Amino acid sequence: MFNNLLTKYPELVKCKDAISDAKERMIAAFAEGKKLLVCGNGGSCADSDHIVGELMKGFLLRRPVPQEERAKLQELFPQEAEILANNLQGALPAISLNAHSGLISAFANDVAPEMVYAQQVYGYGNEGDLFLGLTTSGNSENVVKAAMIAKAKKMTVIALVGEKDCKLDKIADVVIHAPKSETFQVQELHLPIYHYLCAACEEHFFA
Repeated sequence: MFNNLLTKYPELVKCKDAISDAKERMIAAFAEGKKLLVCGNGGSCADSDHIVGELMKGFLLRRPVPQEERAKLQELFPQEAEILANNLQGALPAISLNAHSGLISAFANDVAPEMVYAQQVYGYGNEGDLFLGLTTSGNSENVVKAAMIAKAKKMTVIALVGEKDCKLDKIADVVIHAPKSETFQVQELHLPIYHYLCAACEEHFFA
Protein backbone atom coordinates (compact mmCIF):
# COMPACT_ATOMS: atom_id res chain seq x y z
CA MET A 1 0.00 0.00 0.00
CA PHE A 2 2.81 2.42 0.89
CA ASN A 3 4.72 1.57 -2.28
CA ASN A 4 1.57 2.15 -4.32
CA LEU A 5 1.21 5.60 -2.75
CA LEU A 6 4.77 6.56 -3.64
CA THR A 7 4.48 5.11 -7.15
CA LYS A 8 1.34 7.09 -7.89
CA TYR A 9 2.61 10.26 -6.20
CA PRO A 10 6.42 10.15 -6.56
CA GLU A 11 6.80 13.65 -5.11
CA LEU A 12 5.76 12.20 -1.74
CA VAL A 13 9.07 10.32 -1.52
CA LYS A 14 10.37 13.54 0.08
CA CYS A 15 8.09 13.06 3.07
CA LYS A 16 7.85 9.26 3.17
CA ASP A 17 9.58 8.94 6.55
CA ALA A 18 7.15 11.40 8.17
CA ILE A 19 4.15 9.59 6.64
CA SER A 20 5.43 6.26 7.94
CA ASP A 21 6.05 7.76 11.39
CA ALA A 22 2.53 9.19 11.52
CA LYS A 23 1.06 5.81 10.57
CA GLU A 24 2.94 4.00 13.33
CA ARG A 25 1.93 6.58 15.93
CA MET A 26 -1.70 6.39 14.88
CA ILE A 27 -1.75 2.61 15.06
CA ALA A 28 -0.07 2.65 18.47
CA ALA A 29 -2.61 5.13 19.86
CA PHE A 30 -5.65 3.32 18.48
CA ALA A 31 -4.27 0.04 19.84
CA GLU A 32 -4.36 1.60 23.31
CA GLY A 33 -7.97 2.70 22.90
CA LYS A 34 -7.09 6.34 22.28
CA LYS A 35 -8.91 8.72 19.93
CA LEU A 36 -8.04 11.18 17.17
CA LEU A 37 -9.00 14.86 17.23
CA VAL A 38 -8.64 16.55 13.84
CA CYS A 39 -9.24 20.07 12.53
CA GLY A 40 -8.51 22.55 9.76
CA ASN A 41 -9.95 25.54 7.93
CA GLY A 42 -11.65 25.84 4.55
CA GLY A 43 -10.67 22.91 2.38
CA SER A 44 -8.76 21.46 5.31
CA CYS A 45 -11.96 21.67 7.35
CA ALA A 46 -13.66 19.48 4.74
CA ASP A 47 -10.64 17.15 4.77
CA SER A 48 -10.99 16.82 8.55
CA ASP A 49 -14.57 15.63 8.17
CA HIS A 50 -13.44 13.31 5.38
CA ILE A 51 -10.79 11.71 7.60
CA VAL A 52 -13.32 11.03 10.35
CA GLY A 53 -15.60 9.41 7.78
CA GLU A 54 -12.87 6.99 6.72
CA LEU A 55 -11.93 6.04 10.28
CA MET A 56 -15.34 5.75 11.93
CA LYS A 57 -16.80 3.30 9.39
CA GLY A 58 -15.64 0.86 6.76
CA PHE A 59 -13.30 2.44 4.20
CA LEU A 60 -11.72 -0.22 1.98
CA LEU A 61 -12.55 -3.23 4.13
CA ARG A 62 -15.62 -4.71 5.76
CA ARG A 63 -15.52 -4.28 9.53
CA PRO A 64 -17.97 -6.80 10.99
CA VAL A 65 -18.91 -6.67 14.64
CA PRO A 66 -16.85 -9.25 16.60
CA GLN A 67 -18.62 -12.42 17.68
CA GLU A 68 -18.39 -11.62 21.38
CA GLU A 69 -20.12 -8.29 20.83
CA ARG A 70 -22.81 -10.00 18.75
CA ALA A 71 -23.36 -12.41 21.61
CA LYS A 72 -23.75 -9.54 24.06
CA LEU A 73 -26.35 -7.86 21.83
CA GLN A 74 -28.15 -11.19 21.53
CA GLU A 75 -28.24 -11.52 25.30
CA LEU A 76 -29.53 -7.99 25.88
CA PHE A 77 -31.78 -7.44 22.86
CA PRO A 78 -32.65 -10.82 21.31
CA GLN A 79 -35.27 -9.47 18.91
CA GLU A 80 -33.11 -6.64 17.54
CA ALA A 81 -29.66 -8.21 17.91
CA GLU A 82 -29.28 -9.33 14.32
CA ILE A 83 -30.22 -6.02 12.72
CA LEU A 84 -28.06 -4.12 15.23
CA ALA A 85 -24.99 -6.28 14.68
CA ASN A 86 -25.38 -6.50 10.91
CA ASN A 87 -25.59 -2.72 10.54
CA LEU A 88 -22.72 -1.75 12.82
CA GLN A 89 -19.13 -1.48 11.62
CA GLY A 90 -15.87 -1.46 13.50
CA ALA A 91 -14.69 2.09 14.22
CA LEU A 92 -11.45 3.87 14.98
CA PRO A 93 -12.56 6.73 17.27
CA ALA A 94 -12.11 10.14 15.65
CA ILE A 95 -13.74 13.54 16.16
CA SER A 96 -13.74 16.43 13.69
CA LEU A 97 -13.47 19.61 15.74
CA ASN A 98 -14.96 21.58 12.84
CA ALA A 99 -18.34 19.91 13.20
CA HIS A 100 -19.63 21.59 16.37
CA SER A 101 -21.05 24.79 14.93
CA GLY A 102 -22.99 25.83 18.03
CA LEU A 103 -19.95 25.54 20.29
CA ILE A 104 -17.63 27.14 17.73
CA SER A 105 -19.88 30.14 17.11
CA ALA A 106 -20.52 30.67 20.83
CA PHE A 107 -16.86 30.43 21.79
CA ALA A 108 -15.74 32.64 18.88
CA ASN A 109 -18.31 35.27 19.79
CA ASP A 110 -17.94 35.14 23.58
CA VAL A 111 -14.26 34.40 24.07
CA ALA A 112 -11.67 34.18 21.28
CA PRO A 113 -12.11 33.02 17.65
CA GLU A 114 -8.53 31.75 17.38
CA MET A 115 -9.10 29.45 20.36
CA VAL A 116 -12.14 27.52 19.11
CA TYR A 117 -10.17 24.34 18.38
CA ALA A 118 -7.89 24.71 21.40
CA GLN A 119 -10.94 24.78 23.68
CA GLN A 120 -12.18 21.51 22.21
CA VAL A 121 -8.76 19.86 22.54
CA TYR A 122 -8.74 21.04 26.15
CA GLY A 123 -12.15 19.48 26.74
CA TYR A 124 -11.89 16.28 24.71
CA GLY A 125 -8.19 15.47 24.77
CA ASN A 126 -6.45 13.06 27.11
CA GLU A 127 -2.87 11.94 27.47
CA GLY A 128 -1.98 9.54 24.68
CA ASP A 129 -4.70 10.75 22.30
CA LEU A 130 -3.84 11.97 18.81
CA PHE A 131 -4.19 15.48 17.43
CA LEU A 132 -4.02 15.97 13.66
CA GLY A 133 -3.88 19.54 12.40
CA LEU A 134 -4.32 20.28 8.70
CA THR A 135 -3.12 23.66 7.46
CA THR A 136 -1.52 24.28 4.09
CA SER A 137 0.61 27.10 5.50
CA GLY A 138 1.35 25.37 8.78
CA ASN A 139 0.66 28.69 10.50
CA SER A 140 -3.13 28.85 10.93
CA GLU A 141 -3.51 30.36 14.39
CA ASN A 142 -6.49 28.30 15.50
CA VAL A 143 -4.77 25.06 14.47
CA VAL A 144 -1.43 26.09 15.98
CA LYS A 145 -3.03 26.98 19.31
CA ALA A 146 -4.92 23.69 19.34
CA ALA A 147 -1.62 21.88 18.74
CA MET A 148 -0.09 23.74 21.68
CA ILE A 149 -2.86 22.55 24.00
CA ALA A 150 -2.56 19.01 22.64
CA LYS A 151 1.16 19.06 23.37
CA ALA A 152 0.53 20.35 26.87
CA LYS A 153 -1.90 17.48 27.45
CA LYS A 154 0.74 14.96 26.34
CA MET A 155 -1.09 14.02 23.18
CA THR A 156 0.70 12.94 20.01
CA VAL A 157 0.64 15.90 17.61
CA ILE A 158 0.72 15.30 13.85
CA ALA A 159 0.69 18.15 11.35
CA LEU A 160 -0.18 17.94 7.67
CA VAL A 161 1.18 21.08 5.99
CA GLY A 162 2.80 22.44 2.83
CA GLU A 163 6.47 22.49 1.88
CA LYS A 164 7.48 25.69 3.71
CA ASP A 165 8.88 25.87 7.23
CA CYS A 166 6.12 26.76 9.66
CA LYS A 167 5.11 27.26 13.29
CA LEU A 168 3.97 23.67 13.63
CA ASP A 169 7.52 22.47 12.97
CA LYS A 170 8.37 23.53 16.52
CA ILE A 171 5.31 21.96 18.13
CA ALA A 172 4.32 18.74 16.39
CA ASP A 173 5.82 15.31 16.97
CA VAL A 174 5.44 14.55 13.26
CA VAL A 175 5.19 17.11 10.47
CA ILE A 176 4.30 15.90 6.99
CA HIS A 177 5.39 18.55 4.50
CA ALA A 178 3.50 17.97 1.26
CA PRO A 179 6.01 19.28 -1.33
CA LYS A 180 3.88 22.05 -2.83
CA SER A 181 3.31 25.69 -1.89
CA GLU A 182 0.07 26.68 -3.65
CA THR A 183 -2.88 25.99 -1.36
CA PHE A 184 -4.90 23.87 -3.77
CA GLN A 185 -1.84 21.85 -4.77
CA VAL A 186 -0.97 21.14 -1.14
CA GLN A 187 -4.54 19.98 -0.56
CA GLU A 188 -4.33 17.74 -3.63
CA LEU A 189 -1.43 15.92 -1.95
CA HIS A 190 -2.99 15.89 1.50
CA LEU A 191 -5.82 13.71 0.16
CA PRO A 192 -3.70 10.68 -0.84
CA ILE A 193 -1.61 11.05 2.31
CA TYR A 194 -4.52 10.85 4.69
CA HIS A 195 -6.26 8.21 2.60
CA TYR A 196 -3.14 6.09 3.02
CA LEU A 197 -3.01 6.72 6.78
CA CYS A 198 -6.66 5.76 7.17
CA ALA A 199 -6.32 2.68 4.97
CA ALA A 200 -3.17 1.52 6.78
CA CYS A 201 -4.86 1.83 10.17
CA GLU A 202 -7.91 0.01 8.87
CA GLU A 203 -5.78 -2.80 7.48
CA HIS A 204 -3.95 -3.17 10.78
CA PHE A 205 -7.08 -3.48 12.90
CA PHE A 206 -9.66 -5.04 10.56
CA ALA A 207 -7.88 -7.09 7.88
